[in-house]
Amino acid sequence: MDNSSLERKIKSNNLIDTYKKEIGLVGIILILFVIFSFVSEYFLSSSNLLNITRQISVNFIVAIGATFVILSGEIDLSVGSNAALSGMAAAFILTSTNSIPLAIIGGILTGGLVGSINGLITVFGKVQSFIVTLSMLGIARGITLAWSGGKPISGLPFEFSIFGAGYWGIIPIPTIISFIVFIFGYLYLNKTKHGIYIRSIGANREAAKYSAIPVSKYRIYTFIIQGLTCGIGGIILTSKLLSAQPSVATGLELDVIAAVILGGASLSGGVGTLIGTLFGATIMGIISNGMNLIGISAFYQQIVRGIIIIVAIAAQKRA
Repeated sequence: MDNSSLERKIKSNNLIDTYKKEIGLVGIILILFVIFSFVSEYFLSSSNLLNITRQISVNFIVAIGATFVILSGEIDLSVGSNAALSGMAAAFILTSTNSIPLAIIGGILTGGLVGSINGLITVFGKVQSFIVTLSMLGIARGITLAWSGGKPISGLPFEFSIFGAGYWGIIPIPTIISFIVFIFGYLYLNKTKHGIYIRSIGANREAAKYSAIPVSKYRIYTFIIQGLTCGIGGIILTSKLLSAQPSVATGLELDVIAAVILGGASLSGGVGTLIGTLFGATIMGIISNGMNLIGISAFYQQIVRGIIIIVAIAAQKRA
């Protein structure tokens, strides 16, 4: 068997494995639907199902960026703090200029800036991304708290609330935004050479270098993409609350990593899909929504999220 035939066979096997994982995730979603429909009469109502899509929108948007980072073999633990800082920047610009477009651009660029700093230090400083982004988690949150004096920036114009609390017909605007981000991410990752480069870097960094792939540049790109999604998520959260809360998105990194890993991505890099991330975020959202409906304390919900991450990683190791 020549190399091209072997490569096609490997790709075919990987595709079959991906389909199996995604079908399994759909099965889990269906099982959760059945369980929660029995324990709560409100779960299957159209309003609640639409509410689930709105609830998972921020997690899913940020998880899209996290998928890029994890595919490249890196990790970003600063997403919650980055989202909070981006939301704070958007609110500050909005109250200073009364311009919603400028606020949105400023918030997204703030997230991208934090992501680029993470990438530059990781790549050129040769520091593990775990350490860099763990440090940035504290730095970005500290900047947010110092900037606001620990107090929310409120008094934002009501028109700004459309991005986090508005509807287009019966569909929540955050759901539409998350779908748009997903489409762009999916096309970039699956229909361009850039997606192939990112997967190759995560699968085998040395081999990617020998294949003339600009490894350093694409590793930084993934962190910038992650930062931009944090910026979008932070704007949605600020819009929803109609104020920038310095403590918002605390623990977001847990939900995001859980969604990506549950969706079939490998922490070692090179393996994962955005469709899998969508299913992973949906599972996390259904579980959270169901637990809220049956009155489970938020304290115990954190325990459940932690268990889900452990189980997902353990199952991946056994696969």
